Amino acid sequence: MNKKTVSKVNLFFTGLLSRMEENADFFNDITISFKSGTKIFPAKILYGENITLDYQAVKRAVGREEIWDIIAEEILKYDEARIIYSERGAKIVIDASDKKVNMRHEDVTAEVGKTSAVQTGREYVVNPALAKDLLTEIGILAKNGKIKNDKIRKYNQIDYFVELMRGVLKEIGDRDEYIIFDAACGKSYLSFVLNFYMREILKKRCRFIGVDYSETVIEASKRMARNLGYNNMEFIKADLTEYTPSVRPDIVVSFHACDTATDMALGLGIRSKSRAIVSVPCCHKDILKQYSYEPFEAITKHGILKARLADTLTDGIRAAYLESVGYKVSMIEYISPLETPKNIMIRAVYTGKRNEKSRRDYENLKEMLNVVPAIERFLN
Repeated sequence: MNKKTVSKVNLFFTGLLSRMEENADFFNDITISFKSGTKIFPAKILYGENITLDYQAVKRAVGREEIWDIIAEEILKYDEARIIYSERGAKIVIDASDKKVNMRHEDVTAEVGKTSAVQTGREYVVNPALAKDLLTEIGILAKNGKIKNDKIRKYNQIDYFVELMRGVLKEIGDRDEYIIFDAACGKSYLSFVLNFYMREILKKRCRFIGVDYSETVIEASKRMARNLGYNNMEFIKADLTEYTPSVRPDIVVSFHACDTATDMALGLGIRSKSRAIVSVPCCHKDILKQYSYEPFEAITKHGILKARLADTLTDGIRAAYLESVGYKVSMIEYISPLETPKNIMIRAVYTGKRNEKSRRDYENLKEMLNVVPAIERFLN
């Protein structure tokens, strides 16, 4: 190729290098195919601490300014070249010859119909074509790239979760970087999904910190983050009753934390004045052990009815407390009750305005039911 062609390629290539540095967290690679006649000579550019060029069976670190000089020298030797820039969720292709130089964006979602076993007609946020690595890591996709039949329901749940989180992100507004704490994180599957959505779909800077007292699940989460290349996620072994974030969180999330672990997570959010708290509670035993209400004795003498009422009372008390300390609270049905009765999601967005009526309601509920709620105990 001639020097005029090389100059045109340089304009596009410089833009790709800038994008690579800007989107380093989800950059994959730049592959180059030099073509002479029927022969193709491949090269690859990787980016970590340094820019690495893999060409002619030799890997070497190169500087930002040096890389183009090397590529330009090689392009001059060949008839054609194809440069493919790849990051999660995007692919850009430059085709170059002396006849023309053009750049195009490829639709990486084109294969979604082939990879998904879900035929509902709705548009999925966690698109299997884009989230292949993530969905494979958490066991949703099979080796053939299709959603496992026994995981379709779980896939629908995580996708709906992301839809619900969109509203929360909108309410707290734009941030330079979002800080998300996953309290009692367990294996952190939903945090991994939210991280994928925020980084690779919304292209927002974010940092996730998972906290759990189990060394086993913390190590499992660390391993998953390494496998996915999610270097913006860290996991800490700690007791939630003693742990206080060093920075103010934008969102504290807690999913299926058992019994009072949910209250510990809510307490963490309140103590740190998190801009939002999202919780899907589980196993409501604390209030069940404590409460009594004479007018309802004809009902609560039946154990199953007393337990079901305790679930409602527990989450209602939590909502009243959150409102009293300055949160706007909404509750929704997260998944179908046919799948699990533990299907309530609590969404709380910080307003900074304490609600005196909710405080009175909370105190009245405590007195009427003869309970000391865990959320208050952990905060005190």
